[in-house]
Amino acid sequence: MSEEKHSSDWSILPENVFKFMESRTASNSAVFLLPTIKEMRESNPQLKLLDVGAGVGSMSVEFAQLVGSEGYVTAVDVNPVVIPRGQALAEQHGVTNISFETASGHKLPYEDGTFDIVHCHQVLTHNKDPWEILREMIRVAKPGGVIAAREGDLDTEVIWPPIPGVLKFHHDFEIKIITDRGGYRNAGRQLLSWALRAGAKREQITTSFSTWSYTEPEDRTLWASGMIGIALGPNLRESNIKAGVSAEEMDEMREGWAEWVKLDDAVLTMLHGEVIIRK
Repeated sequence: MSEEKHSSDWSILPENVFKFMESRTASNSAVFLLPTIKEMRESNPQLKLLDVGAGVGSMSVEFAQLVGSEGYVTAVDVNPVVIPRGQALAEQHGVTNISFETASGHKLPYEDGTFDIVHCHQVLTHNKDPWEILREMIRVAKPGGVIAAREGDLDTEVIWPPIPGVLKFHHDFEIKIITDRGGYRNAGRQLLSWALRAGAKREQITTSFSTWSYTEPEDRTLWASGMIGIALGPNLRESNIKAGVSAEEMDEMREGWAEWVKLDDAVLTMLHGEVIIRK
Protein backbone atom coordinates (compact mmCIF):
# COMPACT_ATOMS: atom_id res chain seq x y z
CA MET A 1 0.00 0.00 0.00
CA SER A 2 2.98 2.28 0.09
CA GLU A 3 6.18 2.97 -1.81
CA GLU A 4 8.86 5.59 -2.09
CA LYS A 5 6.52 8.55 -2.47
CA HIS A 6 5.10 7.94 0.98
CA SER A 7 8.18 6.56 2.66
CA SER A 8 8.71 9.59 4.89
CA ASP A 9 5.08 10.12 5.89
CA TRP A 10 4.22 7.03 7.93
CA SER A 11 5.98 8.11 11.12
CA ILE A 12 3.79 11.20 11.53
CA LEU A 13 0.43 9.61 10.79
CA PRO A 14 -2.11 9.44 13.65
CA GLU A 15 -3.40 6.14 15.00
CA ASN A 16 -6.80 6.39 13.30
CA VAL A 17 -5.04 6.23 9.93
CA PHE A 18 -3.39 2.93 10.82
CA LYS A 19 -6.79 1.59 11.89
CA PHE A 20 -8.20 2.67 8.53
CA MET A 21 -5.37 0.89 6.71
CA GLU A 22 -5.88 -2.26 8.78
CA SER A 23 -9.49 -2.45 7.57
CA ARG A 24 -8.18 -3.54 4.16
CA THR A 25 -8.08 -7.32 3.96
CA ALA A 26 -7.66 -9.90 1.24
CA SER A 27 -11.38 -10.66 1.57
CA ASN A 28 -12.47 -7.11 0.80
CA SER A 29 -9.61 -5.80 -1.34
CA ALA A 30 -8.25 -8.79 -3.31
CA VAL A 31 -11.42 -10.68 -4.21
CA PHE A 32 -10.23 -10.96 -7.82
CA LEU A 33 -7.19 -12.96 -6.69
CA LEU A 34 -8.81 -15.35 -4.20
CA PRO A 35 -9.99 -18.01 -6.71
CA THR A 36 -6.47 -18.15 -8.16
CA ILE A 37 -4.92 -18.65 -4.72
CA LYS A 38 -7.37 -21.46 -3.99
CA GLU A 39 -6.71 -23.14 -7.34
CA MET A 40 -2.94 -22.89 -7.02
CA ARG A 41 -2.96 -24.14 -3.43
CA GLU A 42 -4.83 -27.29 -4.46
CA SER A 43 -2.00 -28.26 -6.79
CA ASN A 44 0.80 -26.84 -4.64
CA PRO A 45 0.19 -26.58 -0.87
CA GLN A 46 3.60 -24.94 -0.40
CA LEU A 47 2.80 -21.68 -2.15
CA LYS A 48 5.19 -18.76 -1.69
CA LEU A 49 3.49 -15.35 -1.90
CA LEU A 50 5.17 -11.93 -1.94
CA ASP A 51 3.12 -8.88 -0.90
CA VAL A 52 4.79 -5.71 -2.21
CA GLY A 53 4.13 -2.40 -0.44
CA ALA A 54 2.33 -4.30 2.31
CA GLY A 55 2.01 -1.33 4.65
CA VAL A 56 0.44 -2.34 7.96
CA GLY A 57 0.21 -5.96 6.78
CA SER A 58 -3.51 -6.58 7.17
CA MET A 59 -3.84 -8.06 3.68
CA SER A 60 -0.57 -9.97 4.07
CA VAL A 61 -1.75 -11.68 7.26
CA GLU A 62 -4.92 -12.93 5.59
CA PHE A 63 -2.92 -14.08 2.57
CA ALA A 64 -0.85 -16.19 4.99
CA GLN A 65 -4.04 -17.77 6.28
CA LEU A 66 -5.25 -18.41 2.73
CA VAL A 67 -2.09 -20.15 1.51
CA GLY A 68 -2.30 -22.50 4.50
CA SER A 69 0.22 -23.68 7.05
CA GLU A 70 2.49 -25.23 4.42
CA GLY A 71 2.60 -22.01 2.41
CA TYR A 72 4.52 -18.86 3.25
CA VAL A 73 4.06 -15.11 2.80
CA THR A 74 6.80 -12.51 2.62
CA ALA A 75 5.47 -8.98 3.17
CA VAL A 76 7.70 -6.05 2.21
CA ASP A 77 7.43 -2.30 2.55
CA VAL A 78 9.92 0.46 1.83
CA ASN A 79 9.29 2.04 5.23
CA PRO A 80 10.56 0.22 8.33
CA VAL A 81 8.12 2.15 10.54
CA VAL A 82 5.22 -0.12 9.56
CA ILE A 83 7.04 -3.44 9.96
CA PRO A 84 6.32 -3.82 13.72
CA ARG A 85 2.61 -3.22 13.10
CA GLY A 86 2.45 -6.08 10.63
CA GLN A 87 4.36 -8.35 12.99
CA ALA A 88 2.01 -7.48 15.86
CA LEU A 89 -1.04 -8.12 13.68
CA ALA A 90 0.29 -11.54 12.66
CA GLU A 91 0.94 -12.43 16.29
CA GLN A 92 -2.53 -11.23 17.27
CA HIS A 93 -4.08 -13.59 14.72
CA GLY A 94 -1.75 -16.49 15.53
CA VAL A 95 -0.23 -16.43 12.05
CA THR A 96 3.32 -17.78 11.93
CA ASN A 97 3.88 -18.52 8.23
CA ILE A 98 4.78 -14.92 7.42
CA SER A 99 7.73 -12.55 7.65
CA PHE A 100 7.97 -8.78 7.26
CA GLU A 101 10.95 -7.14 5.60
CA THR A 102 12.04 -3.68 4.48
CA ALA A 103 12.43 -3.56 0.71
CA SER A 104 11.61 -1.36 -2.26
CA GLY A 105 9.33 -2.50 -5.05
CA HIS A 106 11.80 -0.95 -7.48
CA LYS A 107 14.57 -3.31 -6.39
CA LEU A 108 13.25 -6.46 -4.76
CA PRO A 109 16.06 -8.37 -2.98
CA TYR A 110 15.09 -11.79 -4.33
CA GLU A 111 16.35 -14.08 -7.06
CA ASP A 112 14.49 -14.47 -10.34
CA GLY A 113 11.58 -16.90 -10.11
CA THR A 114 11.33 -17.04 -6.31
CA PHE A 115 7.57 -16.69 -5.69
CA ASP A 116 4.41 -18.40 -6.92
CA ILE A 117 2.30 -15.27 -6.39
CA VAL A 118 3.40 -11.62 -6.29
CA HIS A 119 0.81 -9.05 -5.23
CA CYS A 120 0.46 -5.30 -4.68
CA HIS A 121 -2.48 -3.10 -3.71
CA GLN A 122 -2.68 0.70 -4.00
CA VAL A 123 1.08 0.91 -4.59
CA LEU A 124 1.55 1.69 -8.27
CA THR A 125 -0.62 4.83 -8.21
CA HIS A 126 1.90 6.57 -5.93
CA ASN A 127 4.92 6.07 -8.20
CA LYS A 128 6.07 7.90 -11.31
CA ASP A 129 7.24 4.66 -12.98
CA PRO A 130 4.72 1.98 -11.91
CA TRP A 131 5.63 -0.29 -14.82
CA GLU A 132 9.12 -0.67 -13.35
CA ILE A 133 7.64 -2.03 -10.12
CA LEU A 134 5.50 -4.42 -12.18
CA ARG A 135 8.62 -5.45 -14.10
CA GLU A 136 10.33 -6.34 -10.82
CA MET A 137 7.26 -8.25 -9.65
CA ILE A 138 7.28 -10.25 -12.88
CA ARG A 139 11.00 -10.96 -12.48
CA VAL A 140 10.69 -12.53 -9.02
CA ALA A 141 7.64 -14.62 -9.98
CA LYS A 142 8.20 -18.25 -10.95
CA PRO A 143 7.42 -19.46 -14.47
CA GLY A 144 3.76 -20.43 -14.25
CA GLY A 145 3.27 -18.04 -11.34
CA VAL A 146 0.98 -15.02 -11.18
CA ILE A 147 1.43 -11.30 -10.61
CA ALA A 148 -1.61 -9.41 -9.30
CA ALA A 149 -2.27 -5.69 -8.83
CA ARG A 150 -5.27 -3.58 -7.84
CA GLU A 151 -5.36 0.22 -8.05
CA GLY A 152 -7.99 2.88 -7.49
CA ASP A 153 -9.17 5.39 -10.08
CA LEU A 154 -9.84 8.76 -8.45
CA ASP A 155 -11.65 10.17 -11.46
CA THR A 156 -14.44 7.61 -10.93
CA GLU A 157 -15.17 8.61 -7.32
CA VAL A 158 -18.83 9.29 -6.58
CA ILE A 159 -19.79 11.14 -3.39
CA TRP A 160 -23.20 12.16 -2.06
CA PRO A 161 -24.33 14.59 -0.75
CA PRO A 162 -22.14 17.14 -2.57
CA ILE A 163 -20.81 18.92 0.52
CA PRO A 164 -18.33 21.59 -0.65
CA GLY A 165 -15.56 20.67 1.80
CA VAL A 166 -15.72 16.98 0.88
CA LEU A 167 -15.78 17.72 -2.84
CA LYS A 168 -12.79 20.02 -2.43
CA PHE A 169 -10.94 17.20 -0.67
CA HIS A 170 -11.58 14.58 -3.36
CA HIS A 171 -11.58 16.71 -6.49
CA ASP A 172 -8.66 18.97 -5.61
CA PHE A 173 -6.68 18.13 -2.50
CA GLU A 174 -6.45 14.32 -2.73
CA ILE A 175 -5.51 14.44 -6.39
CA LYS A 176 -2.94 17.16 -5.68
CA ILE A 177 -1.27 14.96 -3.05
CA ILE A 178 -0.81 12.13 -5.54
CA THR A 179 0.08 14.08 -8.68
CA ASP A 180 2.47 16.51 -6.95
CA ARG A 181 4.50 13.48 -5.88
CA GLY A 182 4.61 12.08 -9.39
CA GLY A 183 1.73 9.60 -9.01
CA TYR A 184 -1.37 8.94 -11.10
CA ARG A 185 -4.96 10.00 -10.38
CA ASN A 186 -6.45 7.32 -12.66
CA ALA A 187 -4.16 4.34 -12.11
CA GLY A 188 -6.96 1.78 -12.24
CA ARG A 189 -7.71 2.27 -15.93
CA GLN A 190 -4.00 2.21 -16.83
CA LEU A 191 -3.07 -1.14 -15.27
CA LEU A 192 -3.31 -3.04 -18.53
CA SER A 193 -1.10 -0.49 -20.29
CA TRP A 194 1.44 -0.63 -17.46
CA ALA A 195 1.49 -4.43 -17.49
CA LEU A 196 2.23 -4.40 -21.23
CA ARG A 197 4.94 -1.79 -20.75
CA ALA A 198 6.45 -3.98 -18.01
CA GLY A 199 6.95 -6.73 -20.57
CA ALA A 200 3.87 -8.91 -20.16
CA LYS A 201 2.15 -10.14 -23.31
CA ARG A 202 -1.54 -9.40 -23.82
CA GLU A 203 -2.51 -13.07 -23.76
CA GLN A 204 -0.91 -13.40 -20.30
CA ILE A 205 -3.08 -10.67 -18.77
CA THR A 206 -6.58 -10.86 -17.31
CA THR A 207 -8.27 -7.57 -16.39
CA SER A 208 -11.25 -6.79 -14.19
CA PHE A 209 -12.84 -3.92 -12.27
CA SER A 210 -14.46 -3.70 -8.84
CA THR A 211 -15.49 -0.99 -6.40
CA TRP A 212 -14.95 0.35 -2.94
CA SER A 213 -18.29 1.32 -1.40
CA TYR A 214 -18.78 3.15 1.89
CA THR A 215 -22.46 3.43 2.74
CA GLU A 216 -22.97 2.04 6.24
CA PRO A 217 -22.38 4.34 9.26
CA GLU A 218 -19.40 2.34 10.54
CA ASP A 219 -17.78 2.26 7.11
CA ARG A 220 -18.34 5.97 6.55
CA THR A 221 -16.79 6.80 9.91
CA LEU A 222 -13.77 4.66 9.11
CA TRP A 223 -13.26 6.29 5.73
CA ALA A 224 -13.75 9.87 6.93
CA SER A 225 -11.44 9.50 9.93
CA GLY A 226 -8.82 7.89 7.73
CA MET A 227 -8.94 10.64 5.11
CA ILE A 228 -8.80 13.37 7.74
CA GLY A 229 -5.84 11.71 9.40
CA ILE A 230 -3.92 11.01 6.18
CA ALA A 231 -4.19 14.46 4.68
CA LEU A 232 -5.51 16.85 7.29
CA GLY A 233 -4.19 15.62 10.62
CA PRO A 234 -2.32 18.05 12.88
CA ASN A 235 1.01 16.36 12.17
CA LEU A 236 0.66 17.12 8.45
CA ARG A 237 -0.88 20.58 8.70
CA GLU A 238 2.43 22.44 8.37
CA SER A 239 3.55 20.45 5.34
CA ASN A 240 0.16 21.01 3.68
CA ILE A 241 0.47 24.76 4.17
CA LYS A 242 3.95 24.68 2.64
CA ALA A 243 2.44 22.82 -0.33
CA GLY A 244 0.03 25.69 -0.91
CA VAL A 245 -3.08 24.53 0.95
CA SER A 246 -4.40 27.26 3.24
CA ALA A 247 -5.43 26.69 6.84
CA GLU A 248 -8.92 27.85 5.89
CA GLU A 249 -9.16 25.22 3.15
CA MET A 250 -8.05 22.47 5.52
CA ASP A 251 -10.62 23.55 8.09
CA GLU A 252 -13.33 23.57 5.40
CA MET A 253 -12.43 20.02 4.35
CA ARG A 254 -12.28 18.73 7.90
CA GLU A 255 -15.65 20.29 8.73
CA GLY A 256 -17.09 18.87 5.51
CA TRP A 257 -16.11 15.34 6.51
CA ALA A 258 -17.53 15.85 10.00
CA GLU A 259 -20.85 16.86 8.43
CA TRP A 260 -20.86 14.13 5.76
CA VAL A 261 -20.26 11.25 8.16
CA LYS A 262 -23.39 12.12 10.18
CA LEU A 263 -25.81 12.04 7.24
CA ASP A 264 -28.02 8.98 6.71
CA ASP A 265 -27.88 9.35 2.92
CA ALA A 266 -24.10 9.75 2.69
CA VAL A 267 -22.43 7.37 0.21
CA LEU A 268 -19.03 7.08 -1.44
CA THR A 269 -17.82 4.65 -4.08
CA MET A 270 -14.85 4.36 -6.43
CA LEU A 271 -13.89 2.06 -9.27
CA HIS A 272 -10.70 -0.03 -9.09
CA GLY A 273 -8.78 -1.65 -11.89
CA GLU A 274 -7.30 -5.14 -11.44
CA VAL A 275 -4.85 -7.25 -13.40
CA ILE A 276 -3.57 -10.78 -13.11
CA ILE A 277 -0.49 -11.63 -15.17
CA ARG A 278 0.28 -15.32 -15.71
CA LYS A 279 4.01 -15.70 -16.28
